[in-house]
Amino acid sequence: MSPATRAPESSAWSRARSLAERTPESRNRYADFLRAASILIVVLGHWLLAAPSMTGGEFSLSDMLHAAPWTQWLTWIFQVMPLFFIVGGYSNAASWQAAQRSSRGYPAWLAERLQRLVQPVVPLLMAWTALALIAHRLGVRPEMIRIGSQVAFIPTWFLAVYVMVVVVAPATHWLWNRWGMVSFWALALGAVIVDAVGFTTGFPLVRWANYAFVWLAVHHLGYLWWDGRMAGPRALPWALGGVAVLVFLVTVGDYPLSMIGVPGEEVSNSRPPTLALLGLGALHGGLALAIEAPARRWLRRIGPWTATVLVNGTIMTVYLWHATVLVLAVGLAYLLGGIGLGLAPNSAGWWATRPLWIAGLLAALWIFVAGFGRFEQLARVRRATPPPAWQSVAGAIAVSGGLAVLALGGIGAAGAFGIRVWIVLLTFAGFVLATGLAPRMRPAR
Repeated sequence: MSPATRAPESSAWSRARSLAERTPESRNRYADFLRAASILIVVLGHWLLAAPSMTGGEFSLSDMLHAAPWTQWLTWIFQVMPLFFIVGGYSNAASWQAAQRSSRGYPAWLAERLQRLVQPVVPLLMAWTALALIAHRLGVRPEMIRIGSQVAFIPTWFLAVYVMVVVVAPATHWLWNRWGMVSFWALALGAVIVDAVGFTTGFPLVRWANYAFVWLAVHHLGYLWWDGRMAGPRALPWALGGVAVLVFLVTVGDYPLSMIGVPGEEVSNSRPPTLALLGLGALHGGLALAIEAPARRWLRRIGPWTATVLVNGTIMTVYLWHATVLVLAVGLAYLLGGIGLGLAPNSAGWWATRPLWIAGLLAALWIFVAGFGRFEQLARVRRATPPPAWQSVAGAIAVSGGLAVLALGGIGAAGAFGIRVWIVLLTFAGFVLATGLAPRMRPAR
């Protein structure tokens, strides 16, 4: 083969293959595969969910759950964030035990985990801050900035929750080691009580407590997997139990059918989470882990494993930027006179063009991944001296609070700058603290 036809050694596939070939035998490749697969399914689901259209010169930004209610059944497939939390529980248990074996304490462990989670968000927040400031100067209404940025920041709700789950992971893992399944059932019971109180009394705000009970319970299923008690045939009862819970809640308990929020509906299974998401996590986890053994054998082949390594190398970048790509694509189509937006959502023509729609978004996303993926890769570089635990925890709280507000309401606001200045500053400050970039107080000599 001539040099001209040989693939460059610096290609992304070559680098991924090199890493794949050096993978230790002890690594559970299936956990990496499930992490990548769950995020890609979420991305595909969000892109299919969007249903922008223009009729008679009027622009409408709807979604398929509202335009075609039958698609709400599909959320039982595409809402795979519970599976991601299960993988997170497995990974956190593995890394925390490894840290303890190597005498690395909580501060070093937490700083490393937070760095990988929050550092890739920095360019996204910087970009949207700049876009919002420019749009405000150009006279774009704050409401339009708010709607566009809210769609772009919707993926960060997961980080707002998961960051805090990681902060308390050593404590919840201790509870697991001490009490085993009792700790899981205690969290599940808490979710049941919160739903019961929230739905049947005059205190609906209590439902927000299920951000802790539901997601920590799902995270516990990852501990169950790490201990080898939820794999192969042992996982199938969890899948059966999960689907039984879901069917009961939807048919008898009058829970929403959709596993994510539907515009216009007062109750959502995801914001705040309900017991239905715990049932969905058991269903997805049970099905996925029932085939772990053959899947791990398949991933020993260099091709599938290299693809998994390649995707995981920038998986956070893919997740964080896919909604921004969607917003920019729709905005560009609107500015070009509604090109591509003339088909009625859920029509035969609309569905026929979805492969082209997805392909175009994938091409655009590749550009963003190529540009911003390096921030994610740099986040894997371990700092020589980690920040103290209090600093990392304070940063995590600030980041979680800031991202939660941005996911709920976007970055746009009325005022001189057209953005939520204090929320942006709070989030940036959290990044600085959580990643160990803040100057540390030194005792006087």
